[in-house]
Amino acid sequence: MPMKRMIANLFGFIVLLNAMQVMADEPVRVRMATTTSTENSGLFDVIQPVFEAELDIRVHVIAVGTGKALRLAREGDVDVVLVHARSAEDKLVADGYGVNRQNVMYNDFVLVGPDSDPANIRGTTDASNALSRIVASKSLFISRGDTSGTHKKELQLWEQAGIKPQGQWYREAGQGMGKVLQIAGELDAYTLTDRGTWLAYRNKVPLVIVTEGDKHLFNPYGIIAANPARYPEANYGGAMALINWITSSAAQNMIGAFTIDGQPLFVPMHVPVKSTK
Repeated sequence: MPMKRMIANLFGFIVLLNAMQVMADEPVRVRMATTTSTENSGLFDVIQPVFEAELDIRVHVIAVGTGKALRLAREGDVDVVLVHARSAEDKLVADGYGVNRQNVMYNDFVLVGPDSDPANIRGTTDASNALSRIVASKSLFISRGDTSGTHKKELQLWEQAGIKPQGQWYREAGQGMGKVLQIAGELDAYTLTDRGTWLAYRNKVPLVIVTEGDKHLFNPYGIIAANPARYPEANYGGAMALINWITSSAAQNMIGAFTIDGQPLFVPMHVPVKSTK
C-alpha cells in the first residue's frame, strides 16, 4: 500500500476515534415540546437544571403553543410533550402517536382586563356570563388564536356561552401568552390566560383579574412520550426518564413549592405532596 494512502487511512481512523470519543462524552439529549405558559412562568428555569444534573440528560425545550407541540409529536420531531389540552392529549395517545400519558400539575385560567372594566365583570365567577357581558358591551377581546391549550379552552368557553366570537371587538393575535397579555394591556382589552403566566406578568401589564373560580377554568397539564413503535428513532428511554422524574415525589414537591411573590403557580397532581411545615 502506498505510503500516502496509509497515512490518509491512519488520519481518517484517528478522526473517527476522536468523533466516537466526543459522542461518548456528550450527555443524552431529550427533545421536549411544551407550552409557552410553562416557559413564561419560569418553572423550567428551576426544575430543568436539577433533572439534568441528577440524570445527566440534557433537555432541549421547544416552547410553543399546545397545538404546535402536539403537531411536533405527531410528526416525530420530539421525544416528549408537556401540554394542557386533555382531549387533544387523549387523542394523541388513541391515534398511536404518544404513550404513557401522566398527570403532572394543574392551575386554572382567569379572565383579565383593564382596571376600568368596561364590561363590568370584575369579581364575577361565571365565565359564560362574563363573556356574554364582554360581547354586550362591545369591549375588545384579544384571543391567542394559535390552537394553544389556552386558545382551545377559550373556544370551549365561547361555545358554552352560546356565542360565536367574531366582529371588530374580537381579535386573534396568533401569539404566545406573554405577548397576548402585553397586547391586551396596550389596547385596554380582555383576554384569557393561565394563572401561572398571569402571575409572572401581572407587574408588567396594566391588567387585573376580572373573573376566576369557575370550575370550567380548571387547567391540568399532562406529559406524554413519543410512541417508540411508531418512532423508533425517538429517545424513548430519555423521555421516560424525564416522565418518571417529573412525577416523582421530589419533583412534585419542587413544582408545588414554586412561587412568584409568595403565590404558588402550579399544584402537583401525580402524587400526594408531603407537608413542609
